[in-house]
Amino acid sequence: MSYDLIVIGTGPGGYVCAIRASQLGLKVAVVEKRGTHGGTCLNVGCIPSKSLLHASELFEEAGHSFAAMGIGVSEPKLDLKAMLAFKQSGVDGNVKGVEFLLKKNKVDVHWGTGKILGAGKVEVTANDGAKQVLETKNIVIATGSDVAQLPGITIDEEKIVSSTGALTLSKVPGKLVVVGAGVIGLELGSVWRRLGAEVTVVEFLDRILPGMDGEVAKSFQRLLEKQGVAFKLGTKVTGVETKGKGLKVAVEPAAGGAAETLDADVVLVAIGRVAYTQGLGLAEAGVETDKRGRVVIDPHFKSNVDGIYAIGDVVAGPMLAHKAEDEGVAVAEILAGKAGHVNYGVIPAVVYTTPEVASVGKTEEELKAEGIAYKVGKFPFLANGRAKANAQTDGFVKVLADATTDKVLGAHIIGIEAGEMIHECAVLMEFGGSSEDLARTCHAHPTRSEAVKEAAMAVEKRAIHM
Repeated sequence: MSYDLIVIGTGPGGYVCAIRASQLGLKVAVVEKRGTHGGTCLNVGCIPSKSLLHASELFEEAGHSFAAMGIGVSEPKLDLKAMLAFKQSGVDGNVKGVEFLLKKNKVDVHWGTGKILGAGKVEVTANDGAKQVLETKNIVIATGSDVAQLPGITIDEEKIVSSTGALTLSKVPGKLVVVGAGVIGLELGSVWRRLGAEVTVVEFLDRILPGMDGEVAKSFQRLLEKQGVAFKLGTKVTGVETKGKGLKVAVEPAAGGAAETLDADVVLVAIGRVAYTQGLGLAEAGVETDKRGRVVIDPHFKSNVDGIYAIGDVVAGPMLAHKAEDEGVAVAEILAGKAGHVNYGVIPAVVYTTPEVASVGKTEEELKAEGIAYKVGKFPFLANGRAKANAQTDGFVKVLADATTDKVLGAHIIGIEAGEMIHECAVLMEFGGSSEDLARTCHAHPTRSEAVKEAAMAVEKRAIHM
């Protein structure tokens, strides 16, 4: 069987790449070993975690916030089995949606494990061991990433879990220790904290959310601590032992010092993810990878072997589904003779906790390191009419603009629905807009988005409501 393009992996990057290439007239096939489309994101990542975040937020709101609004309800009871079924229904709907889209766009699906035999040849091994070789003009590797392992600690997905196991716990743990204060650890830790777990987050660095704006991270940590999450920063986990029905987590200061032991019912290892390239035959095919196992690509997503490309978590850059999608579209357009491009300076990132944290562009730390003079505009939700009316005043908006040109270089938001509000900043930045442009744009009242406008006005110290 011969194709113009074969995409290995049908996560957000892979299936989007295949669909866009087919739209542009290419004969396309995908290879998927999981048995369902959507990759980690739809099956055991972004989508199911958002279902549990949403459900657990409503559970906590019903138990703690309704009375203040004049809504009298009996104490809510958790039906964890039903909540997990709600989560799975969201997964199933999204997965079936991708299957429909691939079929609609006439993309051939080959179920099994793909291996690159060289430029133009992909071997597919089905679950029953049957093999077939597909021929193609081009190959896109979109195999995503896997959970990073903590040395000396074995993940069993029951007591010591990755993000996958943390989405399917059969009961709420009395004590949950989260190893890693990144996005995944904080999101899933907040889910189980709301459902009743005592949560302690252990982080090797001296801060949470590495890579996010420092001021935002500090403020967010304080909010999480108010919610009941405990932090041990600058601390490393040296071992986990089973003691009876529980676990003993050995920790010590990262810089050296006295060790201590934490009790836990469940330990969530969330120290990051690594590119997944096992079994692809990259070395045999001569495809160059870096020290972290990622495929080395040029600005057009091409590896050092003609006809072999790579996108998403398997290449350098932020491990975000929407980054992979944009790369998938770009490489499909390049292969169809068009000018595909990704602006890596305008890729938003969101932490889907309560409140949310959203960011796009540069942080203050990055601007200082690059020697760029900038101005800061900030506006708190405490001064926003909609936020005050809804008693949702935690957080703020922060806009960073070039001191000379006023071009917006970064935007950072902590607050309810921050992940939705960040996109007006992303659009502005995509068109090279200034804080003045944002400040002069009329925003509906009363909305939380008015805080974005006020933060832009605050760049020139002319915010109205502060």
